Amino acid sequence: MTNEEMLDVFGDFNPAEYEAEAEERWGDSDAYRRSARRTASYSKADWLDIKGEAAEINAAFAELLGRGTPADSDEAATIVDRHRAHITTWFYDCSPEIHAGLGSMYVDDGRFAAHFEADAEGLARYVSEAIAARYR
Repeated sequence: MTNEEMLDVFGDFNPAEYEAEAEERWGDSDAYRRSARRTASYSKADWLDIKGEAAEINAAFAELLGRGTPADSDEAATIVDRHRAHITTWFYDCSPEIHAGLGSMYVDDGRFAAHFEADAEGLARYVSEAIAARYR
C-alpha cells in the first residue's frame, strides 16, 4: 500500500513501529511467519474489511458488557468464537491456547488494553475474561 493508503486505513497508528518488537517476540513461530506472508499481500480494501470486522466484533463485546451479560455466557462464547475465526481467517491459525494468551495480553499490555477501552470502559477485561471462560 502507498503511504496515503496506509493513512487512510490506519490513521495515526503506524504498524511498522511494532514490527521489530513483534518479530523479536514471535518471529520464530509459524503463526508469525504465516501472518507476515498473508498481510504482505493485503490491499487497502482487505485492510478496511479486516478493520470493519474487528470493529463489529468489539462492538458486539461492548454491547454484551453494557447489558451486563456475564463474560462466561453462551452469548459471549459466540463472540469469542467470532473473534478467533477472524484472527484465523486474516492472520494465522489461532488455536485455543494462542487465543487464551491473546486474551491475557489484552489486559497485561497497556497498548492492547487502551485499544479496547477506547470502545468501552472495562472492555479489555471483559474480552479477556470471555476468552478465558471459553476455554475452561
